[in-house]
Amino acid sequence: MSQIHPTALISPSAQIDETAVIGPYCIVGDEVTIGAHTVLHRHVVVTKLTRIGQHNQFYQFASVGEDPQDLKYAGERTWLEIGDHNTIREACSLHRGTAQDSELTKIGSHNLLMVNTHVAHDCVIGDHNVLANNVGVAGHVTIGDHTIIGGNSGIHQFCTVDDYSLIGGASLILKDVAAFTMVSGNPAKTHGLNVEGMRRKDWSKETIDVLRQAYRMIFRSGLTTVQALEVLNNELLPKEPKIQLLIDSLQKSRRGVVR
Repeated sequence: MSQIHPTALISPSAQIDETAVIGPYCIVGDEVTIGAHTVLHRHVVVTKLTRIGQHNQFYQFASVGEDPQDLKYAGERTWLEIGDHNTIREACSLHRGTAQDSELTKIGSHNLLMVNTHVAHDCVIGDHNVLANNVGVAGHVTIGDHTIIGGNSGIHQFCTVDDYSLIGGASLILKDVAAFTMVSGNPAKTHGLNVEGMRRKDWSKETIDVLRQAYRMIFRSGLTTVQALEVLNNELLPKEPKIQLLIDSLQKSRRGVVR
C-alpha cells in the first residue's frame, strides 16, 4: 500500500503509486495521478485533474492543479502535467490550463521551483530549470531547458525564455529572452552571454568563443536581425551547431527579444 498518513484526505478517484508518500494533512483530489517515489511532505493540496510523475518532492502549502486565474475559465476539464525528479518548495502555486486555449499546463523534469513560485495557466516549462523564490510566471509563457530565473522576477504573458538563458533577480521580462543570453533589469536588458553557465556544463572554450561572436553579431554590431541571421548561417553556424538555438530564438519570437 502507499504510505498515506491517516490525516490525509484522498479522493477515491485518485491513483497513487504504492511507493509514493502522502504526508500529514495533505489533500489529493479527483482524477489525480501520483507516480512512484513521489513525496507530498505535509499540508500539500493537489486539487484535481493533475498527473504527477516519479521521484518528485512537494513541500508544505504547495497548491498544485488549482483552477486557473483566467476570466475565460468556466469550470471546464483542464489539466496540469508534471514530469519526474522535480522539487517544488513551500507555497508554490501551479495552475491548470484553460479550455479555450491549450487546456494544459506542463512542467517537465529535474526542475527546482523555490519558495512561492507561481506558474500560471497554459505555461510550458522544460527540464533542468531553476526558478528562485517569488518568481511569477504569467499565462502562456514558455520556458526552455537549463534556464535560471532570479528571485522576485516577473515574466509577462506569452513570453518565451529560451534554453541556457539567465534572468537576474527582480527583473521584469516583457519580451522573449534569447537562448544563452543573460538579462536583468526593469524592464530587462541583455548584459551578455551566460558564460558561467556554459563553463559549469564543461563546454569547450572554442564553443563559448563562437557563441560570443554570434552574440556580438546579433546584439552589438548594429546589423538588422535579417542581416545578422545571414552572417550566422553563412559563417558561424557550420563551426558551432549550438548557434541554431540563437537563430531559432530570433525567428520564432512573436514579441521580439530582449536587447
